[in-house]
Amino acid sequence: MCTGACSKFVAISLYPLAAVSIICNIILFFPDFQTKYAAEDAKDTPRITQEVKYMGGLVGGGIMVLIPAIHIHLTAACNCCANRCGMFLSIGFAALGGLGAIYSLSAAALGLSNGPTCLWSDGTSTAKWGAPFANSTGSYLSDSDKWKWCSEPKDVVQFNLGVFSTLLVSSVLQLVLCTVQMVNGLFGCLCGTCGNKEVMWPPGANVAPAGGHVAPRS
Repeated sequence: MCTGACSKFVAISLYPLAAVSIICNIILFFPDFQTKYAAEDAKDTPRITQEVKYMGGLVGGGIMVLIPAIHIHLTAACNCCANRCGMFLSIGFAALGGLGAIYSLSAAALGLSNGPTCLWSDGTSTAKWGAPFANSTGSYLSDSDKWKWCSEPKDVVQFNLGVFSTLLVSSVLQLVLCTVQMVNGLFGCLCGTCGNKEVMWPPGANVAPAGGHVAPRS
């Protein structure tokens, strides 16, 4: 595959992944799809999961991936990698996108490991707001009985698990694509033009076959 065509494929693939990351981050601010928890959230009254506030999906998997995707797409114009400078710059932009993906991946992994913030009680204590699974290193994920500890927001464990998992998968795919573009950009920078098309000057001039004559144009 031409390096320009590969760049276009990477860029087009990054667009929806960046959109998914941004949407996931926004949705996480509204557990049970209600706005009251975001409105009530404060330092002394935690209502939103701490890892959501890291903005991993919005900043990392969103903005930091979307900007490189636009540059990579522009570099791939006409499916040609003749612009060596553009391909060289795409390596740096892809690296930036990779860093954003890693940040988003880290935030999502922490969110899954520490679990959600909720109104919880294990049956032996008074219900209170907090992160009951913060020290479980993710072990609560395999023990669905503990999910019942969280009474509010409704089904918040399943909610966080689904959205953070989507964000995690999106971040992994972004990281893979950005890595591919870094390698592709290096080849494009070194190889230059990807096509075998001859440039004729002046445009439309007849090219004679080897040993032949050019017929006069009428």
